[in-house]
Amino acid sequence: MHDTHMAASKRFPLPPGDHYAHPHPWDSAIRPLLLHDLLAGQAQRTPKATLVEFLGRKFSYRRLYGDARRFAAGLGERGIATGDRVGLFLPNVPAYVAAYYGAMMAGAVAVNFSPLYSVEELSAQVLDSGARLLVTLDSPALLPTACEVLDASPLKGLAVVRLADELPRLKSLGLRLLKRGQIAPIPSRPDVGLWRDWLSDAEPPERDLAPSDLALLQYTGGTTGTPKGAMLTHANLSSNAQQVDLLDPFERSERDVILGALPLFHVFANTCVLNRTVVRGGCMVLLPRFEAKQVLATINRMKPTGLPGVPTMFQALMDHQDFASADWKSVRICISGGAPLPGPLCDKFEKATGVRLVEGYGLTESSGVVSANPYVGERRAGTIGQPIPATQVLLLDKEDPKQLAPDGAPGELAVRGPQIMRGYWNKPESHASAFAEINGEAWLRTGDVATIDADGFITIVDRLKDMIA
Repeated sequence: MHDTHMAASKRFPLPPGDHYAHPHPWDSAIRPLLLHDLLAGQAQRTPKATLVEFLGRKFSYRRLYGDARRFAAGLGERGIATGDRVGLFLPNVPAYVAAYYGAMMAGAVAVNFSPLYSVEELSAQVLDSGARLLVTLDSPALLPTACEVLDASPLKGLAVVRLADELPRLKSLGLRLLKRGQIAPIPSRPDVGLWRDWLSDAEPPERDLAPSDLALLQYTGGTTGTPKGAMLTHANLSSNAQQVDLLDPFERSERDVILGALPLFHVFANTCVLNRTVVRGGCMVLLPRFEAKQVLATINRMKPTGLPGVPTMFQALMDHQDFASADWKSVRICISGGAPLPGPLCDKFEKATGVRLVEGYGLTESSGVVSANPYVGERRAGTIGQPIPATQVLLLDKEDPKQLAPDGAPGELAVRGPQIMRGYWNKPESHASAFAEINGEAWLRTGDVATIDADGFITIVDRLKDMIA
């Protein structure tokens, strides 16, 4: 894996003309596609295969593709046009998958909103994105917030998913009869309707879409100021999903089951759990939120093959009293991202589980993933791995991003590849500071100071301050 994984020249940093002198042998396998066509293709190939397992209920590729088509048709019937924004204010539930791909199928742009947002945070991003519709859940933590935002924003309506409709029959009955406090009443008003009522049996509208068209507005975490909407195209997202899938060295005929405890609204899970699973034709075991006890029980119940997470999740699993009784034999790989992975945590987790925990790196602006350590073979502790297929990296001078860093010196990590965003929504002034031009090519500035060794392993050593206004 080590030799074939190398995605760039051993000489770093270099101008673009020479930097990528030895392309990755898998680069030609990456095709920019309409994102919903990935789902359509898998639904045609394996219609009965399970795409989502949710708390004991299975949803096939055919079922969720069908719901996506019906949602697209419903959007068309209600006047959602090409380029309109459809917001997703949801935890991990099966309807998220249908709403996400269905919005894109209708030519709309999906917008992910964190279900942890306050009224003020959600209002600000709804206003900035211009979302016309919000898909949400009948949860006391979500629906009242969504209704407040509906009354004070340009939103035209809410489509409300009933959690009871997503669950297995007995759990659904128990929720409705015994746990009424976990259900928020759906207000009786014309601009609030049930999700299922948005699903139409008509044909979805014909949309003239290209992979270069906008598919998703993904808001940044705001570490460099006010959150900005990264404009991610179908090509960006479909390419990154294929790039991540190509990292997987395991036999393609083996069952592939990803435990989806990461929130799908976040770019990490959006690519590594949702879109990558669809590319692979695998199954996602979705959990509505991360709870260590539930994750450990799900590992025993579902025997997943992969678990993406952030370092705090892996620490929480080890700290839980049920950790020692979890059966990790089915898990082939655990992937850490979102924050630096402490070496002692990695060592302790691997020793306790026998499962390799690899660190990767990415940004909202890169559709999720830029680099990763190999799943098998040599890796280098403390690094964020090597560039993934079709991805180029170089180091910019820390004082002058128009120049390359001096040989052997740390520099600001810059990235090129098919997964790099088009720019920031409604913020053209931020584009200039987000990209650097080297030899006529635009490179995404990450704001992270790094070194790159002779084999392409990248180490983050610092963070630039106030890079992007």
